[in-house]
Amino acid sequence: MTSSVYDDDLRFALTLADQVDRITMSRFKAIDLKVESKPDTTPVSDADRTAEEVIRGQISRMRSRDAIVGEEYGTTGHSSRRWIIDPIDGTKNFVRGVPVWATLIALAEGDEVVVGVVSAPALNRRWWAAKGTGAWTGRSLSQATRLHVSGVSSLEDASLSYSSLGGWGKLGLREQFLSLTDDVWRTRAYGDFWSYMLVAEGAVDAAMEPELELYDMAALVPIVTEAGGTFTSVDGSAQGPWGGNAIASNGVLHEEILERLRTE
Repeated sequence: MTSSVYDDDLRFALTLADQVDRITMSRFKAIDLKVESKPDTTPVSDADRTAEEVIRGQISRMRSRDAIVGEEYGTTGHSSRRWIIDPIDGTKNFVRGVPVWATLIALAEGDEVVVGVVSAPALNRRWWAAKGTGAWTGRSLSQATRLHVSGVSSLEDASLSYSSLGGWGKLGLREQFLSLTDDVWRTRAYGDFWSYMLVAEGAVDAAMEPELELYDMAALVPIVTEAGGTFTSVDGSAQGPWGGNAIASNGVLHEEILERLRTE
């Protein structure tokens, strides 16, 4: 791997992922797993809360000046360096015993996400990137394979991944989205983090979701972009994870996808 000023932060994030993987896997399919509904009616398990508490505790000890943004416990601190955490992305899968879920850990400097780690222990997979070092997957820094997006240049040859149809109607884009799915080679709803990691791997050519939070997206961004891809909001106005929704692609297809989803 190419060295970076963020090497230490990346190693720290990978160490955090190691710790959290042990916690989440010990609770996955546990008979006594406790699940509650949050005010927005989405589920949260005791594993979500414990995982975020562990990550916050370690960041407070090892990066005490940095701010933290997490799904379960909000924002603490005021630094321009922010750790952005989703302890379990795919909680609905987690609580039903579906292995497609991951811990997302990101570091942002100002408005740029400079480190991202996605760890999916039930799939025995992990992906990571730091600014300027490329994107990688593997079991460790020393046993890793570099990621590259695909070179597919035509929508009719493209594989598209998404999560669900529901939110596209709220954006007024249901018909545009359905038309796009009709014109690509293949669609699959891999969903959540996995769609974006498949874009980074070159296995899928584009992924998109109409409704997302910052912590859903931050860790994905450097992995996609360091693999050569593009990550924007659905209207193309926001780069990275700041737009409330996402389109990630191999870059070649990005402008055509944005054009297809425009309302005017």
